[in-house]
Amino acid sequence: MKKLAINLMILLGFGISAHAQNTNAFPVQVKLKNGTIEGLYDTHSGIQKYFGIPFAKPPVGELRWKAPQPLDAWEGVKETKAFGPRPIQAMVFGDMKSRSKGLSEDCLYLNVWTPAKHSEKDLPVLVYFYGGGNVAGDASEYRYDGESMAKKGIVVVTTNYRLNIFGNLAHPELTAEAPYKASGNYGQLDQNMALKWVQENITAFGGNPEKVTIAGESAGSIGVSVQMASPLSKSLIAGAIGESGAAISPTMAPVSLEEAEKQGTQFLESTGVENIAELRKLSTREIYEKYNDSKRFGFPMVIDGYLLPKTLPEIFASKQQAQVPLLVGWNSAEIPGMAFTQGPITKEAFVEKVKQNYPKKYEEVLELYPHGTSTEVEWAATNLASDNFIVYSTWKWFDLHRKNSDQPVYRYLYSKIRPPLRDQNKVSGLAGGTVERDSGAPQMPKAIGAPHAAEIEYAMGNLHLVDDYAWTADDYKASDTMQEFFANFIKTGDPNDGELPTWDAAKANDGNPPVMVIDTKSELIKASNDARYNFLDQVYKN
Repeated sequence: MKKLAINLMILLGFGISAHAQNTNAFPVQVKLKNGTIEGLYDTHSGIQKYFGIPFAKPPVGELRWKAPQPLDAWEGVKETKAFGPRPIQAMVFGDMKSRSKGLSEDCLYLNVWTPAKHSEKDLPVLVYFYGGGNVAGDASEYRYDGESMAKKGIVVVTTNYRLNIFGNLAHPELTAEAPYKASGNYGQLDQNMALKWVQENITAFGGNPEKVTIAGESAGSIGVSVQMASPLSKSLIAGAIGESGAAISPTMAPVSLEEAEKQGTQFLESTGVENIAELRKLSTREIYEKYNDSKRFGFPMVIDGYLLPKTLPEIFASKQQAQVPLLVGWNSAEIPGMAFTQGPITKEAFVEKVKQNYPKKYEEVLELYPHGTSTEVEWAATNLASDNFIVYSTWKWFDLHRKNSDQPVYRYLYSKIRPPLRDQNKVSGLAGGTVERDSGAPQMPKAIGAPHAAEIEYAMGNLHLVDDYAWTADDYKASDTMQEFFANFIKTGDPNDGELPTWDAAKANDGNPPVMVIDTKSELIKASNDARYNFLDQVYKN
């Protein structure tokens, strides 16, 4: 009844405004390894909040395109009551809503929400990486807010990491100057540095450094898969949650150092910059404009022999990844079917595209993706587009870990369709939020299932902060279930608690493993379409 009453208050508009949170708080200080910070203790929520905490030296000047460097100690008290700047980025996804203090190359800041009372310790910790294709996003977005999860007894950390040209540029000169003789992956090394910061400082917030679960969505999930595989990070985590995405072909898989350096060299040549020294002398604006003018969608991650010694399939197959529990899944309609048909979704168009894309295997594909009726065709196109976009890679991560680990692996399918938008002058965007109907920004067609990024605010318990949609009691029910599953897993490595639907772990060689379908009514089913992923496994040869 208490949960129902809270939900009704939110639905009726009596929820406490997120914008008014500082009026109910008093200053609190915490001593960290490098100095003392001052945040805010919210007396209404009981949560302490510390925003804009630096975790590495600003990656500017000579530190541009270098691995993050440890902070120097500071004197006095550093105020951490407002989100720091977000990484330099263009408006790639117009529906991202930031609370950050502008944009800057000086962006290596993280945020902490803790429920710890005086002298309380050993609380579980969640470190969340945002999505955005490694070209956009930041740790201050409303949907990643940590307060709701902190109320579950968890210390929550959201962290920035460098993006696009600032986060992933590789070049032979950068490789030569690095002590580990590689370049690129700066954004992923920032994630690793944030995890090191957590190990050194989280006890000051009542957290247990031995109970750190990393989580993320899309590029953030891809980051989780990379940190899980990396020899630099695997000992720093106790669990992992992946929401739609893994760094496995065809989804943002890392390339060889040689290939990454080649792309970096070509970029410099195309912009008329002679060398890295000259590039470092340019202003943020000049680099930003040169990068945007190139029309590139970022730069790839790198098999650098340092952060990543091999591909993820090779690392997992040799059981060299973090041997920790994994909770992983994807959404029921990640990307519209038009992404595959490249036009109207008809049976004829679908069949023709299948023949074009799989000339030697098209009959097998058509059998795997039933397309007899108009409804089936729409789902067939949606499923095939989604599988190639991000589902297959996430499934491969799931499959590799369950077969090469003695740790439990839990798989979900998020299926809750969002309610209508409150403002009919807006439409859903590609990254989970909304854009103006006539803005020219990428827009999603009407959803037949749960699209990419739709689950974030449900999983983090933040529907009340994302006010674009006309949330109903069913949405809050789905959110309560998903957040409880996540909170239980963060605390124990197991999503079960006796009150939720029972969620069985997947066995290594189960051809139809259990899948938790998360919806208004969540239930465990047996996977019925893994033949699709086994087929794509042959196509991509991972």
